[in-house]
Amino acid sequence: MKVLDRLHGAKSKFSKPKPADAVSGLVTALFSIPEGMAYASIGGFNPVSGLYSGMLSTLVGSVFARTVLMVTTLTSAIALSSQSVLSSAGLDPHDVGNIAMLTVAVGIVMLALGLLRVGAIMDFVSSAVMTGFTVGIAVQIVAGVLGDVTGYDPDRHNTVLKFFDAGAHVSQWSWTAVAAAVGTIAVWGVFQFVKPLKSYATLIALVVVTAVAAVAGLDIKSVGDIAKVPNSLPSFTFPDLSAFPHLLLGAFAIALVALAQAAGISAAVPNPDGSRTNASGDFSAQGAANIVGGFFGSLPTGGSLSRTGVAVSAGAATRWAGIFAGAWLIILVLLVGSLAEIIPMAVIGGLLFVIGFELIQGRWSDIMLVLRTAPLSAVAMVITFVATTQIPLQDAILVGAAISLLLYCVQAARGARLKTLVPNDEGWQFDDVPKVLPADGVTVLYYSGVALFAEIPRISETWPRIPEERGRYVVILSVRVLPDVPSATLQKLLRKQADAIHQTGGRLMLAGVSPAMITSVKRAGLFTALGEENVIPATPQVFGALDAAYAEAQRWVDEGESGTGDGGGKSVDG
Repeated sequence: MKVLDRLHGAKSKFSKPKPADAVSGLVTALFSIPEGMAYASIGGFNPVSGLYSGMLSTLVGSVFARTVLMVTTLTSAIALSSQSVLSSAGLDPHDVGNIAMLTVAVGIVMLALGLLRVGAIMDFVSSAVMTGFTVGIAVQIVAGVLGDVTGYDPDRHNTVLKFFDAGAHVSQWSWTAVAAAVGTIAVWGVFQFVKPLKSYATLIALVVVTAVAAVAGLDIKSVGDIAKVPNSLPSFTFPDLSAFPHLLLGAFAIALVALAQAAGISAAVPNPDGSRTNASGDFSAQGAANIVGGFFGSLPTGGSLSRTGVAVSAGAATRWAGIFAGAWLIILVLLVGSLAEIIPMAVIGGLLFVIGFELIQGRWSDIMLVLRTAPLSAVAMVITFVATTQIPLQDAILVGAAISLLLYCVQAARGARLKTLVPNDEGWQFDDVPKVLPADGVTVLYYSGVALFAEIPRISETWPRIPEERGRYVVILSVRVLPDVPSATLQKLLRKQADAIHQTGGRLMLAGVSPAMITSVKRAGLFTALGEENVIPATPQVFGALDAAYAEAQRWVDEGESGTGDGGGKSVDG
């Protein structure tokens, strides 16, 4: 029961289904027939397995997803990755036992990583990087259907070069396919302005243009040219367990692709009810979907940006849209599966064009905001976009994550500040750090940063110099905002300062030290260097430890002025 709670998420809502969800599910199911078959074919699999990937996997994924509108199904990136994994393992990609084992293995890896909350790493990927990643995937979607829309298949593996290749071979385009695609976009566009029918625009465009093409007898590539659609459900398939050891590493790679895609969806499609998305929860949901789907003919699945776009465009309002999509597809295949063979591939291409451009439009304000206000983030966004269109998806998201980390470190190092706190009648106020520590009195320094090693040179530059003459003075460093385990470089700096201050008659005190940080400084020897009396534990009050340290420091200084008391603190050298 606890596992199910973690899969679904305690804060996720299971709302009542709405009529729009049923319609959206139907549109998504119809769309899943040709697109799923096309993606399976791209990966070198039986196209029918792409059809089966939109049934139980989609239904189960939608039940547990924390991004409630996310549709879990086969994607082109996952199909291509799956074929590569099976081939690298020396396994037959057409063997149903191998496919079932790969799908279940991917599900196990996803579920394990989700329950371990590994998806939380996506929280550290910047918004600019996710914007570049999402737009890059949108461009991939559009590039992937150029062959269906124009009738000319670009002979390029590079996403961007596909556009140039298609443009250079206009003479080889099928104008019938172009007309069907443009007609689909036009019908969709017209019904966007008819408010009562706006949610049905995708379905209307699909049905109307398909009907016109069928009645006119257009010579155009259709779903039936990819494969025959059976009026039957997939049979139960038991995974080939002997293949598991050969597929485990590849399963991690496919899982990484799915995590990246799901992260892009959660960024592009927020929950309508305002609830928070959760990458780990989505990952667990996809894991459950793959484990179930693997026994029923499904290829590995993950969050599909294009299928989610179809669902949202068709009016999806709750997670029931995805549940309906899986259920509708089961019903459609049983009753009228073979009728899907007449849908022109150019119609599918036209709708995917719309979805791709809608995704770009949805991120346009974010793009412009980053370009106008954050030059470093803009560079990260562009690099991630280029990576997404040029290299494998799992590598692209790693590049984005690395850029996010680098950007964070640079900004953290730049943001590191050492300020002086001065007491007044209302509490404490900030002031500039003196160039030289006064040889009498109390100086309070406030460190604002995260204790990265890259910050230390900046802190060293602004740390006030030790007075040349001996005196009785105290330096208090407020460390409340520091992490529990400060960097070794920062601890070395503090040891050096403690020794220098003590040599000239002063004391260095740390105020607001957490229990975990006390353990850390003890292990590093800093506790002994400072002296136990100079380490003031944190209190529930924001400035409670600082107030206590200041009172003790002022008492010690006053005792020196009156000729009583001994020195405080200990030398690092003992």
